[in-house]
Amino acid sequence: MFQARPRHLLLRMSLAALCCVSCTHVFAHELVLHRSSPDSAEAMEVSSVGDGVVEDLPLQGGGFQRVMYSAARRETKGIIVMFPGGTGEIDIEKSGHVKNAKNFVVRSDDLWRDRGYGIVLVDALDHQSMRGQRSSAAYAEVTKKIIEFAYRQANVPVWVLGTSQGSIAAMNAASHAGRTQLAGLILTESVSILGGSHETVFDAHPDDVRVPSLVVANEDDRCKVAPPSMAQSIAQSIRRAPTTVMTVSGGEQRTQDDCGSLTPHGYYGIEEKVVNGIVDWMQKTQNRP
Repeated sequence: MFQARPRHLLLRMSLAALCCVSCTHVFAHELVLHRSSPDSAEAMEVSSVGDGVVEDLPLQGGGFQRVMYSAARRETKGIIVMFPGGTGEIDIEKSGHVKNAKNFVVRSDDLWRDRGYGIVLVDALDHQSMRGQRSSAAYAEVTKKIIEFAYRQANVPVWVLGTSQGSIAAMNAASHAGRTQLAGLILTESVSILGGSHETVFDAHPDDVRVPSLVVANEDDRCKVAPPSMAQSIAQSIRRAPTTVMTVSGGEQRTQDDCGSLTPHGYYGIEEKVVNGIVDWMQKTQNRP
């Protein structure tokens, strides 16, 4: 992944031996989106100019888990660990530049930070596709290290949020976190129908989630593996925690791929509406007696 081993086997071997040494890069970070033609692979870029941290959480086999923290722009209410969809490869550079910035969790960076939430972006492990790996017990161990990293940034509540394929990772993180380790779980346009990655949110042990959870579904999402009609089923699978379903609608279709980032599936054009709804739920959950 000297008999050549499959990449996925190497990935699992590396995941199983995550250690706690880390390499940290401090950078200046400010989200700046540059748009060209909508279908371009480099339609958006992120430039850096404010405070932030890039950290590599190394794996014993030589790989690493790269994460990037961007601080809130006002008094910090909490930190959200963001798991992107697709292959998970957003390509965070040591400078804080994000090459693949089209994903919802990257595009919405400013919106969360303006509302008082620090953001931890999670890249793919060692630049390898995360498809088929996110629901594994080995990756659950990696998510624990990521959550520990989040808590080192500020003494505030921590949520995990996943979008599309990334919801599998967020569900796995929440299902393996202790009851007091997370403030909540947020699942957006979650993969619930088996497709090319051969895993869904239902494989990530929803029955073990013990924290307040939110399932967000866009009525106009046409991605075949993440139909909005499955939102209630996802919520019902989280049987041991209070769970809310939030329905939104709208979004622009700028690519032919219905599961792409620049579509209703990726909340393209309705980012602020979605973020406001999620933040409202987070604040109500925090204030719950």
